[in-house]
Amino acid sequence: MIIVAFGLLGLVFGSFVNAWVWRLHEQEELAGKKGKAAEKRRKALSIARGRSMCPDCGHELAAKDLIPVASWLSLGGCCRYCREPISAQYPIVEIITGALFALSYTLWQRPLDGVEIFRLVVWLACIVAFMALAVYDLRWFLLPDRIVLPLIALVGVATIVLYALQHNLSHLWEPAVAASIIAGLFWLLWRISDGAWIGYGDVKLAIVLGLLVATPARAFMVIFLASLLGTLVSLPLLAKGKAGLKVHIPFGPYLLAATVIVVLFGGVIIDWYQQLLLG
Repeated sequence: MIIVAFGLLGLVFGSFVNAWVWRLHEQEELAGKKGKAAEKRRKALSIARGRSMCPDCGHELAAKDLIPVASWLSLGGCCRYCREPISAQYPIVEIITGALFALSYTLWQRPLDGVEIFRLVVWLACIVAFMALAVYDLRWFLLPDRIVLPLIALVGVATIVLYALQHNLSHLWEPAVAASIIAGLFWLLWRISDGAWIGYGDVKLAIVLGLLVATPARAFMVIFLASLLGTLVSLPLLAKGKAGLKVHIPFGPYLLAATVIVVLFGGVIIDWYQQLLLG
C-alpha cells in the first residue's frame, strides 16, 4: 500500500510538472513585455495563484479535468472545451514521475530512519525538478536557471545538513569533488567548443548531480552512463537520417537519467563490476 501511495503521489507531482513547465515557458515568452494585457497574462500564469487552463483555448479546467492520466484517457486525449488534441507528454510525464516515486521508495538502500526520510524527501523533490528540466530541455533545448539555480541551493544545503546530522562533515570533500569532476569536465567542453558541444546549463546542472551521487567513483559513472545513453539514442537517429551531425541533441535528459540510475542502482552496479573484475 505504501508503494501505491508513493506512485499516486508521483502521478500528482507529474501533473504539476506539466503545468510548471508550460507556465514557465509562457512566462519567459512574456519577459520584457509591458501593458495591462501582459500583466494580466502573468497573473494567470502564476504557479502559486494561477488556475489550471487549456494551453490552446485558455478555458479554466474543472477538477474532473485534472485527474492524472485518467482525465486524458477519458477525454480521448483532447480538451473537453475546444476539442484540440492534448499532447501525450502529459500522461507520459505523470506515469514516469509516479513510477520513479514508487521505485525510489522500493529501492531505497538504507532503512528509513529520521535522516533517511529527510534524504528521501530531498531526492523526491529532485525527481520533480529533474522531470521538469528533462521536458523543458527536450522541447526547447534549454535548462532554465529558474529551476537549476534553486535546485543547486536545495541540494547544496541538504548535503551540508545531512553530513552534519550524521556527524560526518569531514567527508564533505567527497560530494564536493564529485561535483567538481562532472562540472569541471563539462565546463572544459563548453569552453573548448564555445558552447557547440554542450550548453552552460549542463555545467550548472552538473553541480547538482555531483552532490547527489556524492562520490568521485559515482560521478564518473554518471558521465559514462549519460554518454552511453546519448550514443544509444543518437546512433539510430543518425542511421535513419532523422538527425544530422549538426543537429542539436539535448544532453540534459541523458544526464538526469544517468543520475537516477546511479542513485537508485549505483551500489548494485559497483558490486557487479567488482565481482566481474575479481572473477
